[in-house]
Parts: sequence; structure tokens; C-alpha cells
Amino acid sequence: MFARVTNGLSLARASWEVLKLDKELLVFPLLSGIACLMVLASFAVPLIGSDYVQTIVDDESIRAEVQSDPLLWVVLFAFYFANYFVIVFFNSALVGCAMIRFQGGDPTVADGFRIAFARLPQIASWALVSATVGVILKAIESRSERIGKFVAGLLGMAWGVTTYFVVPVLVVEKVGPFEAIKRSVSILRRAWGEALVSNIGIGLVVFFATLICFVPGILGAVAGLVYGQMVLMAVGIAVSVVLVILVSLISSALHAVIVGALYQYASNGKVPGAFDSDALRGAFASR
Repeated sequence: MFARVTNGLSLARASWEVLKLDKELLVFPLLSGIACLMVLASFAVPLIGSDYVQTIVDDESIRAEVQSDPLLWVVLFAFYFANYFVIVFFNSALVGCAMIRFQGGDPTVADGFRIAFARLPQIASWALVSATVGVILKAIESRSERIGKFVAGLLGMAWGVTTYFVVPVLVVEKVGPFEAIKRSVSILRRAWGEALVSNIGIGLVVFFATLICFVPGILGAVAGLVYGQMVLMAVGIAVSVVLVILVSLISSALHAVIVGALYQYASNGKVPGAFDSDALRGAFASR
């Protein structure tokens, strides 16, 4: 286990080297977050005051009253589809840029958008499948407060693991959603250790980085209370918020780069630039 964690951290460091070369890749998770907020607003604002908006934001107090309403499930499906489409679109753009870098190129934001737009049919198909699964999991969860949540949580975790490599498969191979799942499972069987542990490596780094991000806010709050200057508190909190957002963007980009690197190595055995061949070979060693 320790060797896997070490290997996962090595993959995370290599992804960081790629990100330093292409800092513009952070644009994609930023735009993805903004677009997701716009999707949420586009559904929530027209439904303000209705029970449906409470369900979209996952309000437990109202769920039991509306779960039998067919219109609720239509609205929920549409929301999931739009949300997944946005997320997969920008992830595809990011992974596409990473693939260009792996092949020795120098990607631009325009390259990422070009790749994502060229995969719109695959992205839409995958968003459709993901939205269907999301609604099914929500229906299971709504059946029972405890058992339903537990079962839906397990199924959701299994779905997330199974579809780990779907985005790079869609980007590179341009296949349909079900073929992408099959390819993802095939790759995962060979690299399940580091594919998952690399997330733990990134997660540990992100956790400690996030803790550090809170330092300006805490210092600002203390200084504001001691000196009676609320502006110090406001500035400290604002700095912390900006730092947390930056760490979140970097985390999303690192994850996409790692997935793309593991996918490329699994597909053709080529070691992406900035990645260590031993780390990738270890990721696909027999278990």
C-alpha cells in the first residue's frame, strides 16, 4: 500500500510539471465551475417558490412530498443532463490539451475548445447516460432515508470507478458511451491501484494546501477583532476564498492530466512527457 501511495504521489508530481508548462489549462475547470453555476441558476431561478427547486438543491424536508410527481423527475433529468454536459465538455477540452502536450505539442485554450466541439455527439451521448444513471440513483435514494442512501452511495461509487477513464476514451477514440465504459473497465483492470491511489495522493496535497489557504482568513479575523478593523477581517477572508478556489482549480486540472497520462500509457505504451516510465510501469504492473 505504501508503494502504491508513493507511486500515486509520483504521478501527481509529474502532472504538476505538465500543468506548470500549460498554466492555461486552469481556464477549463474555471469555466466549468462558472457554467455549472449558470446551469443551476437557469433551473433554480424560474422555479423559485416551487417544490422542485427544493429537490434540485437536495432539500430532505420536501423530497417525500414530491418524489411521486412525474414532472419532478423530468426537471431533475434535464438538470442532470445539462450539468453533466458542461462538466464533460470542459474536461474533454482539458484532457485533449494534455494529450497534445504528451505528444510533444504546445496546446492552447483554442485547441481544447476545438477538440471538445469535435466530440459534441460523444459528449451529449455520455451526458444522456450519466443523467439517466443519476436519476436512477436518486430514485433509489428516495425510497428510504437510510437504506436508500447507503445503496445509492455504493452504486454511485461503483459507477464512478467504472467510468474513471471514460473522458479520455471519448476524446481520443470517439466511441459511444457504452463502448467507452467497456474500454474504461478494461484499462482500470490494469491500473486500478494507482488510478485510485493517485487520487489519494492529490487529495492529501489538496487537503494540506486548503488548510494553508485558511491561514490568511484566520489571521485577518484575529487582527480584525484585536484592532477593531473589520477591513482586515474582510481582506483576510477574501484572500482565503481566492486561494481555496485556486487550489480547487489546480486539483481538477491535475486529476484530468493523470487520467490522460494513464490512458495513453495503457493504450499504446508510450510514456507521456514529464512522466516517469517506472511510475507508469508500476501503475500497470500485475497485481
